Amino acid sequence: MLIQRIESEGLSHYSYLLGDAGHAVVIDPRLDVDIYIGLSMDQGMRITDILETHRNEDYLIGSAELASRTGARIWHADSGLPYRYGQSASPGQRWGVGRYTLEALDTPGHTPGSLSYLLREVSGAPWAVFTGDALFAGDVGRVDLLGPDRADDLGRQLYHSIFERILSLGDGILIYPAHGAGSVCGAAIADRPWTSAGIERLLNPRLQVGRDEFVAAGAMAQERPPYFRHMEELNLEGVRVPNLPFPIPLSPKDFQESMSGSVVLDLRSETDYGAAHIPGSQFIWQAGLASLAGWYLSYDTPILLVADGGAEAAVRVLVRQGFDNVRGFLSGGMLAWHMAGHDSHSIPMISVKDLDRILAGGEHPWILDVRSAEEVKKAPFSGANHIHITLLQQRLDKVPRDRPVYIFCGSGMRSMVAASLLKRRGWSDLLVVLGGMAAWSSVVRQQPGAR
Repeated sequence: MLIQRIESEGLSHYSYLLGDAGHAVVIDPRLDVDIYIGLSMDQGMRITDILETHRNEDYLIGSAELASRTGARIWHADSGLPYRYGQSASPGQRWGVGRYTLEALDTPGHTPGSLSYLLREVSGAPWAVFTGDALFAGDVGRVDLLGPDRADDLGRQLYHSIFERILSLGDGILIYPAHGAGSVCGAAIADRPWTSAGIERLLNPRLQVGRDEFVAAGAMAQERPPYFRHMEELNLEGVRVPNLPFPIPLSPKDFQESMSGSVVLDLRSETDYGAAHIPGSQFIWQAGLASLAGWYLSYDTPILLVADGGAEAAVRVLVRQGFDNVRGFLSGGMLAWHMAGHDSHSIPMISVKDLDRILAGGEHPWILDVRSAEEVKKAPFSGANHIHITLLQQRLDKVPRDRPVYIFCGSGMRSMVAASLLKRRGWSDLLVVLGGMAAWSSVVRQQPGAR
């Protein structure tokens, strides 16, 4: 039996190809499906079935595209939703994978119709379960996405699904979730590449409490990227992308002419962006694209890229979230832009030592802390104004325009994202604190703001 996990970096999404004796099944495929076709051909296997664990919110599912290229049948969960492709899977339904069997388990909670898929040995003994967004390493699935009025009920369903349907299979059962650490689908997914029911029973903090506390924790609303709603709609239709768009290199002249009506997305390092960037551009460092693009980009606005290599990889990440309107990238980067005589802007950057000296001198600068609430709780910055990076666009009225704004995060990268947004919206007196809390902890070694 082949079990191949395919990770979509950035989104921290896991899909799986299972195969035996010339037959293969894919679970929760991503939109760019060449990898599944290539893997199955390399192994001499034919993909016969495509299984979905739930209607996804954070990325475009590739089931329809994969089925069109392989002839495989599509089976989706959440049978109560108006899917326009495939057919509904039912709890207890089974699929043969060579000598092995997959069985659908009813595991509602993350969505009302979520399914997990139990892999049985040749003997029929349970071996592994593909849990979708029900159970992760170190965390459990979100139950807040359908609104606060449904969260308690879905939380109770998820508790029952995990303890009575998944963990009851035995501690030795392998757990294959749909996401890893860094996904927006879990608040605290652990960085464990592989796990089991026994490991999660022992180490997962969400499983160490009773039902009432479990339900209460799940009902606490987490950030919901605005692109989730669009993903939910598209994933009912069965999206097809015959060919992923390849980013077109644009000369500085062509790039500038394409800027009208577009957003310029700069994927370089925070220090490179701060030193010199195209006026009006939005900074998101490349590794942060999957987690932040949905908060800062619009589906209606074409995208132009500035990158130091990796434009094609960036396009793949964007397309997986439905942003398929990338017009091209700046050929030759900022060096070519400057050599063509075009203007650039900069954002001042200061060290944590500089900020410490300012605070020690008795000044009271307006500090914007864009870290998460959990980060702030663990390492507070006394006197700072906390607005999480994903909520800044909705709370711009809280940021003053008549005094310098010092922007602080865990490393300096999110600070530059925030600074680029503020500058695009008309703020001018901005300073990014390089290194953020990591640098402060290493160099200053006392609670920020404390005197």
